[in-house]
Amino acid sequence: MLSIHTNITQSESWISKYRGKKPLFACVLGFTETGLIPGISAAGSTPDDRKYTALADAEFLYYGADRKGQYPLPPLIAGASPVFITRAVVEELNIPVYLFNAGLLVLPTVPTIDLEGVPAKCLSQGAAMDIATVRHLFNQGMIWGEKLSLQQENGYLVIGECVVGGTTTALAVLTGLGISAGGMINSSHPVCNHAQKWEIVQAGLRNMRLPDNQTRVQKEIENIDPLQIVASVGDPMQAAVAGMAISASRNSGVLLAGGTQMLAVFALASAICEFYHLSWQPKEIVVGTTRWVACDSTGKTVELAQEIARERAIAPSLLATELSFENSRYVQLQAYEQGFVKEGMGAGGACIAAYLNENWQQKQLLEAIEAQLSRYWQI
Repeated sequence: MLSIHTNITQSESWISKYRGKKPLFACVLGFTETGLIPGISAAGSTPDDRKYTALADAEFLYYGADRKGQYPLPPLIAGASPVFITRAVVEELNIPVYLFNAGLLVLPTVPTIDLEGVPAKCLSQGAAMDIATVRHLFNQGMIWGEKLSLQQENGYLVIGECVVGGTTTALAVLTGLGISAGGMINSSHPVCNHAQKWEIVQAGLRNMRLPDNQTRVQKEIENIDPLQIVASVGDPMQAAVAGMAISASRNSGVLLAGGTQMLAVFALASAICEFYHLSWQPKEIVVGTTRWVACDSTGKTVELAQEIARERAIAPSLLATELSFENSRYVQLQAYEQGFVKEGMGAGGACIAAYLNENWQQKQLLEAIEAQLSRYWQI
């Protein structure tokens, strides 16, 4: 139920160390207007639907299938929200859940920890957020990473995210960090919209304004504060989770639950630690995703992890759950096998945690997930 795609020896050591340990689950919610661009994301059929995806997913993760939330899960082009996967695991295994608001359009209707961030503007403007806000989000992430990790000494944190349009901001931040990520990022579409993403990212980097108020193209960017790159072309989740991962790694294990978005966070954390001379323990961090992301034929997830290792001289450990929906009785889950949705809300990391904690296999995972869908459609 678990495959290792990079950094095999270090990954095996991490798995051995945290096998049988019960984690905490943190999910950081954010918003970027990039997600409203027509066709940019399939995490909601229309731009208006995508305004509320994170709010709806947060409600479902918190309440589960037995209570109808204020925000219904948004209709998708195909498939079902990955929050069904995550909720199935945290509910069955009674894993503590912490929800963080890093910057949403509307206040969540469920209890969340407010990191006092703001929604990001479209990254194409090159001025997504104010640098002071990004630094505040990073510092809040550092504070909460330490708090949660001290609760889990000798254990680990699973950190997920929900940011519609987040793979495009991931591409922008990776490119801003000097990592050749074009054509490697995943998406919620069955065939990744690489050309659309790249056009938006190039516009954002061209419009990026540095502290000296000079507009510079990406190829001229050198030795820039990584947090400035996030402020220019990123989203509010990235700085917060990078801070969490850095500080938590000093006390516990960290499973960054996501695909190319979390690889971008790992690269960002590495750049921040180098720029600000911060201590961290990268060997305590793994990136955990789904088979649909790791083996996506229209992206290059494994190659991206290897590219980050070459550029940053620190190799991310990439794991993936082997969960399959091929034999599911629900066509909404079978759609994952056609490349729709793939990942989100820490779904892959939650499945990895179920395997590590309780040795859950395919049958147990599938039954728990299908039970969530069945209950949801009955209310």
